[in-house]
Amino acid sequence: MKDNYDFSLSVKNPYTKKLKKQVTIRLEEDVVEYFKSLAEETGISYQSLINLYLQDCVKSQRKPSLEWLSKA
Repeated sequence: MKDNYDFSLSVKNPYTKKLKKQVTIRLEEDVVEYFKSLAEETGISYQSLINLYLQDCVKSQRKPSLEWLSKA
């Protein structure tokens, strides 16, 4: 291993903009269970499925319905 390395000709990582950001989000239990059951069917982690769904919403500019359901 060298004592010093020359990074003067290095290039920034082009994928840094695509890195995921960790956030804390509160989801209702039925939402998590739904995505966990999809995860079992597809073999994709439920976190990845939630991310894929949200990415699809962003790409299609889908907005949530603001007609809140009552918990009766």
